[in-house]
Amino acid sequence: MVRAMAQRPRVTIADISAHAGVSTATVSRALNGDQRISEATRRKVHNAAQSLGYTVDVLARSLQSGRSGLVGLVLGSTDNPFYGELLQEVVRQSADRGTRILILHAGFGPMEPRTLEAILQYRLDGCIISSAEPASQVAAICEENGVPAVMVNRLPTLRAAAVACDNAAGGAALADFLCRGGHRSFGIVMGPVAASTAQEREHGFVSRLAEHGFRVSHRFVHGEDEIPVTSYRGGWQAGLDIADLPARERPEAVLAISDIMAIGVIEALRSRGLRVPQDISVVGFDGIREGERASCSLTTVRQPLEQMVAWSLDVLDRHSGSKTRQETLLIPGELIIRSSARLPAD
Repeated sequence: MVRAMAQRPRVTIADISAHAGVSTATVSRALNGDQRISEATRRKVHNAAQSLGYTVDVLARSLQSGRSGLVGLVLGSTDNPFYGELLQEVVRQSADRGTRILILHAGFGPMEPRTLEAILQYRLDGCIISSAEPASQVAAICEENGVPAVMVNRLPTLRAAAVACDNAAGGAALADFLCRGGHRSFGIVMGPVAASTAQEREHGFVSRLAEHGFRVSHRFVHGEDEIPVTSYRGGWQAGLDIADLPARERPEAVLAISDIMAIGVIEALRSRGLRVPQDISVVGFDGIREGERASCSLTTVRQPLEQMVAWSLDVLDRHSGSKTRQETLLIPGELIIRSSARLPAD
């Protein structure tokens, strides 16, 4: 027979006060980080709290301060590993700041009513929006209800702030690199519905190619209709299409609009006996860890995830309890040169 463990009595501020020999007001101030409390007194209170097994009543503190300590993170499809890495970075930096994250999975298409309700029911201190399809819908809900919002890797709508990699500049950097490598014909691989980030990458790439006197001869579009998400499967299908072209018609270099699509392209080309980069160069965009594998060794533009997340949390801290104003920060990405594309002769 398993015996139920006896429930420990709840430790109160009065208990800590008696143990530390200070007033309850001093205990409250010390636990809340009041700067008027001396370091010696603060240490005494915290030691007493620790020895008694005191835990903070988060609900009571949120009612008292008017802040829940919760930030919502709205994620779309997790088919693209970039968003998993974004989640890890948000959780890591939030923990360092003492903030908890409520993950709201938006999925595809219009958001479910219960996801929208959660933004209001949990009294969020702010919301980070990274999903492609319902981004403007979430921003509108936040705007209407005074919840500060930041769009990450998305262009701004309404009054939401936004931070993104400079996608156009990244696309241009990849075009420069491929032209220096002696490539003369080019293709693009992307999904059927392009998010703002994908459009910017394509624009930067195509515009810079034009400056070099070249154009994109092939566009390979694969994915699920009406869903602005790139996937390995879409890249694989595009890779098969490229392999099926007569050798003289194949582009010498291909930009996949995301790393996960680029990996699909590379593996499909190799399955048909084509060599990367000897027969065709492939570059991506995002800088996901999977692209570092020796089997991929993907040349790409790495998004500045750490800086993007830090700026987002800073904005939410500044606008706590008020609406965010529309402001945008573009941060340069980093060109990462590996071996999936032919290198410049110099």
